[in-house]
Amino acid sequence: MDSVAVTNPDSIYATLSEPEKRFSRNAVAGLKVADGLEATLFASEPNVVNPINIDVDHRGRVWVCEAYNYRPAVNGRSELGQGDRILILEDKDGDGKADVTKVFYQGPEINAPLGIWVMGNKAIVSQSPYVWLFTDTNGDDKADKKEILFKGIGGTQSDAGIHAFVFGPDGKFYFNYGNAGKQLVDGQDRPLLDKYERPIDFRQYKQGVVFRCEQDFTKVEIMAENFRNGFEVAVDSYGTMWQSDQEEPGNGGDRVSYVMESGNFGYVDEMTGASWRLNRTNVEDEVPRRHWHQNDPGVVPDLLETGSGFPMGMTIYEGDLLPRKYWDQIILADAGQHYVSGFPVENDGAGYKSTGVIPIIEGTKDKWFRPTDVCVAPDGSLIVSDWYDPVIGSNQMKDRSRGRIFRIAPPGTPYKIPVFDLSIPEQAVKALQSPNLSMRYMAWNACVKHGWNAEPFLEELFNQYNISPRLRVRALWVLNRIEGFNYRSLDIAFRHINPNIRIAALRAVRQRNSDPTEYIKRLTADPDPQVRRECALAINHNHTYEALDVWLQLAKQYKGKDRWSVEALSIGAYDQWERIFPAWLERTGSKPWLTDSGKDIIWLARTRQAIPYLEAAAADTSVSFKTRLRYFRAFDFFRAGYEKSQALLNVLSVNSSDRIEVSKLALLHLDKSFVTNSQQGRTALNKLLDETYGTEHYIDLMTRYELESENDRLLKMALDKSDEVVGRDAGALLLEQAGISYVTDKLAGLNEAKKSALLASFQTVGSSESIYLLRTFALDNNEPVSVRRNAAKYLGGSWPGEEAVVKLLREDRLDGAVKEAALEGVKNAFREEIKAQLAPYFPKPKEEVKEAPTAPKSKKERRRRRRDRD
Repeated sequence: MDSVAVTNPDSIYATLSEPEKRFSRNAVAGLKVADGLEATLFASEPNVVNPINIDVDHRGRVWVCEAYNYRPAVNGRSELGQGDRILILEDKDGDGKADVTKVFYQGPEINAPLGIWVMGNKAIVSQSPYVWLFTDTNGDDKADKKEILFKGIGGTQSDAGIHAFVFGPDGKFYFNYGNAGKQLVDGQDRPLLDKYERPIDFRQYKQGVVFRCEQDFTKVEIMAENFRNGFEVAVDSYGTMWQSDQEEPGNGGDRVSYVMESGNFGYVDEMTGASWRLNRTNVEDEVPRRHWHQNDPGVVPDLLETGSGFPMGMTIYEGDLLPRKYWDQIILADAGQHYVSGFPVENDGAGYKSTGVIPIIEGTKDKWFRPTDVCVAPDGSLIVSDWYDPVIGSNQMKDRSRGRIFRIAPPGTPYKIPVFDLSIPEQAVKALQSPNLSMRYMAWNACVKHGWNAEPFLEELFNQYNISPRLRVRALWVLNRIEGFNYRSLDIAFRHINPNIRIAALRAVRQRNSDPTEYIKRLTADPDPQVRRECALAINHNHTYEALDVWLQLAKQYKGKDRWSVEALSIGAYDQWERIFPAWLERTGSKPWLTDSGKDIIWLARTRQAIPYLEAAAADTSVSFKTRLRYFRAFDFFRAGYEKSQALLNVLSVNSSDRIEVSKLALLHLDKSFVTNSQQGRTALNKLLDETYGTEHYIDLMTRYELESENDRLLKMALDKSDEVVGRDAGALLLEQAGISYVTDKLAGLNEAKKSALLASFQTVGSSESIYLLRTFALDNNEPVSVRRNAAKYLGGSWPGEEAVVKLLREDRLDGAVKEAALEGVKNAFREEIKAQLAPYFPKPKEEVKEAPTAPKSKKERRRRRRDRD
């Protein structure tokens, strides 16, 4: 491999030619590395190309999923034709560079896999529609056995298919798929059973999903839903899940989430499945928040938005080799933004908030740097995979010959891997403290196998007060899985001063006990809101009277204005609101909508019993109209029914300074058939139509109710305001609602000026009907020239209209003033392909002819010219 020693990388890199910058020997020089850290090139092409996901095993070897055969329909087929490779890269002399490259497996069925998880002599490889288990049975680092663990998963050759598995501190596997995944079955095509031995109905779950299962791949649980495309789950030692998520590109909405158990994460509308782009009441001001329905009741808030990039692999750094500021932080690889960075978080009520970004390695100079994954090695260093390509996203790749693996560590740190004898209980417990997941997996299973022989060492680890609580709590998780273990440590954990240890204790006991309510009750009055959050999550689907009492106690302690807390209460009340809400009302005041906590619970409650209180909150004129928007949005989460409709009609009757806005919202949320079949509803609608005529409010109501009786008024509005947006909206709505026959009849009876005005209202519609009308009038020689010219000009007001103009020009059907008007209408076309097609029809700009200066005729004139020049 080329040397990577760099004395002054900035000055050297700046002098390189573009081809030289692509050489692997200059890979490190193209990166900006944080102070106190050093990047070394662990491996590169030709030994590795297009690494999409990696894992580091307990021996410090780097396992690589290559994706050479990514999207052949877009990028062309591989000339190799042998499928992608699973590689093992090993550094034998500890210098931070791989000396040995082995192909663990290569086969035609492996084409752009998205994930790998290594556990001893086995590797799980994720690639829709399959999840494979490869086993090396004879120790030669070659896969001898291949099994299908799961199948039937959507997203073949898609970034949004099945992703990598990771190991949790509870001894379970966590994994996810993006919104193309849809569902999965086991390797024998049998439906998956959840922890209650019930078949999982994937139709109940939306978009991207996070899963958990036992090590034998049974008892699959859906932990959270409604992501777009989370590339990898990261689980810390407390059992808290974290995940990045990719937005629809270009909206600044990539995010990192704390994955609240059983949470809905808001990619699509919960009730309708509609895109975030569809307008809705109480829509978020910022597009990144709008992208994830952050103002909707029942959506878990984001931890942070990271902008527009391509977030991929992530981990939680629980080592101590890197500088302290990286300890216990989220580490994310973002291929779109060319960085691997840490994202520190701190507690925020019952949830978390980000406190900034801590860069680790950035492609500030080399924009081909595309980090796809980051893992923690057994020595605590970071291993980063680099796809290395000038582009990312849009399913494209420009380079198929390069790929890099970097090691990040303090300068001069050798790659020295700790060795443990896992057959000795004390050594297994020491290995459990490794920062590397594969090592922890091996140690966890060794400790469980040792059973009581490991218990004294595990208890000793748990009771150490001079080490990180994350290390201590790992012992608790293992003790929880040893049959017949002493419950002393668990009791200590429930009373521990560290709230995260109390949370881990509750999570552990929930996995061990079929009814953990007695344990939950120990923490119901906990002073820490995050612990109380966990109690609320723990009673999800728990229909006992004890669980009801737990929920009521938690709600009593909730003071409001903590979105994390109230969403946890909502998850705890799922499918139980009918019994929980009236019990809560008995314990609250007579007007719960007047308190901060009451407002939040009413906003989230999914029972018709909450509708009168939603009505009161929506009609409360003592608070601003904008503040009340969320209650109108909450009505959308109830199916049409008498209670909902009557409540909204009641809101219509409230007199206030914002009555028109309130009435409009109420009518927009009412069921159309209820309004049109109710005298009260029709009266209210007609009154508001009269009051809002000529405004966007009127257009909104007409869009909702489509009243034929209003066609003539829509026509008048289109004529009178054709030069305004609202007039064009009226014209578009008229054409859609009344139809082309109505509009044609009306046009026939209008004078020259009004014909042009009505045609002007159709210019931005872009429907086939509007294009037909404008084109017809532009070509009709029986129409006045002014009408024809205006129709031709308006035809280019939409993208389909631009295409119609191009076609007419090609067919030579326009001439004279009409042709000039058509060209005027498309002179500002945005699309490059349309501009190119129109260019031949525009007159070429005249070249300026500069007259040669005449020779001065006199001395006086010559002096004047010299003065002018001076």
